[in-house]
Amino acid sequence: METYNERPVNTTQTSNLRDLRDTALGLVSTLSFPAIVGTADMMLKSAGVHLVGYEKIGGGHCTAIVRGGIADVRLAVESGAQTAEQFGQLVSSLVIPRPYPNLEVVLPITNRLTQLMQEGNYSRLSHQAIGLVETRGFPAMVGACDAMLKAADVQLASYEKIGAGLCTAIIRGSVANVAVAVEAGMYEAERIGELNAVMVIPRPLDDLEQTLPLASCWIEERQPLNLPINIKEQVAEIEVLRLPDLSQLPVKITEEVWNDE
Repeated sequence: METYNERPVNTTQTSNLRDLRDTALGLVSTLSFPAIVGTADMMLKSAGVHLVGYEKIGGGHCTAIVRGGIADVRLAVESGAQTAEQFGQLVSSLVIPRPYPNLEVVLPITNRLTQLMQEGNYSRLSHQAIGLVETRGFPAMVGACDAMLKAADVQLASYEKIGAGLCTAIIRGSVANVAVAVEAGMYEAERIGELNAVMVIPRPLDDLEQTLPLASCWIEERQPLNLPINIKEQVAEIEVLRLPDLSQLPVKITEEVWNDE
């Protein structure tokens, strides 16, 4: 008898859910993308948690999602909420110890929401400082990008839209260059339109980097090193030089003349 409501069991997913059975789920929500990135950075650096990613539901609302041990998640969420409150952008926070399995299957709280770097690829902007300038309105963000690129040696990595007219430009470079560029971008954004938030992260962790948007032009595929398969293969034309047989060389005889006088 055939049944049409059965689905194949994903053994990998089942194994991952089993591994997360004794972990906690932590969420912190803000009204700004730079604020949620700064909040996520603080959460990662304050406790041993794993950043799942961000959930953007429109209207400027962004939520950072972390997983880890119950104590670590509690500490991370507390630190993240305090950071977001300092930015004046905190909306809400939540800690769920041992979430019910049905949550794991439906909600985006186990797998990364943005998998930018596929296996075998790498970013040319990795391990550089991050600068974020958020404006209300696209023209103000474009003007800020132009000002930042002209003010310092930085690269425009990507941009993010979170609704409510909020756009965030993301730049990468050294800490000093990013700081100078962000300051120039702030002034230009205020001149053109409305500046909403800014953020500079000097030393981003890998978890944070992998959840940020990145333009495809900065992703490079690792090329394999091509070695000759046949090491006996003749690489260049070789001219054989034959040495003379020393035994066949004529011996020079010095003739001595005697003078009897």
